[in-house]
Amino acid sequence: MNIQGLQKMTLLDYPGRVACTVFLGGCDFRCPFCHNFELVAGPLPAAVDEEELFAFLKKRQGLLDGVAITGGEPCLRKDLPEFIERIRALGYPVKLDTNGNHPDMLARLLDAGLVDYVAMDIKNSPLKYARTVGLRSIDLQAISESIALLMRGSIECEFRTTVVHELHDDGDFEEIGRWIEGAERYFLQPFADRDTVPDRTLSAPSAAELERYRAISSRYVRNVEIRGADN
Repeated sequence: MNIQGLQKMTLLDYPGRVACTVFLGGCDFRCPFCHNFELVAGPLPAAVDEEELFAFLKKRQGLLDGVAITGGEPCLRKDLPEFIERIRALGYPVKLDTNGNHPDMLARLLDAGLVDYVAMDIKNSPLKYARTVGLRSIDLQAISESIALLMRGSIECEFRTTVVHELHDDGDFEEIGRWIEGAERYFLQPFADRDTVPDRTLSAPSAAELERYRAISSRYVRNVEIRGADN
C-alpha cells in the first residue's frame, strides 16, 4: 500500500476515539475546494513505508483506539481490504472516509465486516454534482448506491458536506435532504481556505447561511450539526 501520510494522533477524525489518520493517494474527483489536492492526481512516492506504519500501530496498541483511513479516495485501492485486515488484526477499529463513487468496494468492506465507521461525502445536489466535483459529467447511480448501502444501518456512519458559499444554496440542501432522508447524522462543514486548495476564489458560507442550511436539512435527517465552524 502506498501511504502518502500519517497523522499520529487525532481527536477529530474518528468520532469518540483517539485515533491516527492514514492518507492514501489518488482520487477520481477534482473538487475545487479540496484540502488534500496534492494527493488527488495519483500516488506520490510513499511518505511512510507500510511496514513502518504497522510497527507504529503495534507500538501504539493500548494508546490509540482507532485508525481513520482517508485520501484521496481510499476505495480506488484494490488492496484496501487486505490492508484493513492487517490493521484490524492488531485490534484497531477502522473508520473509512469515502466519496461514495465506489459502491462495489464499499459493499465488499461492509459485507466482510472490515470497517466500523464510514463517513461519506455528499458533495452537492444531483444537478450540481459534476461541477462541484470538478468533472464534466458523473453517473450518480454509484453515489445513490453507496447512500443506500450505508442507510441499511449495519454500521455507524455519517454523511457530510463541505459547504462553499459559491457552490451551495438553499435548494441544494432541500435536494440533499431528500437524497439522504432518514439518515441518522449529517454534518455541514464550512469550507476553509488553505494553500493546497486549487480554487482560491472560493469562500466560506456565513454563519447565517450555515444555520439556514442546517434548518433545511433537519427536516429530513434526525441529527444535523455544523462541524468546524470555529476553525
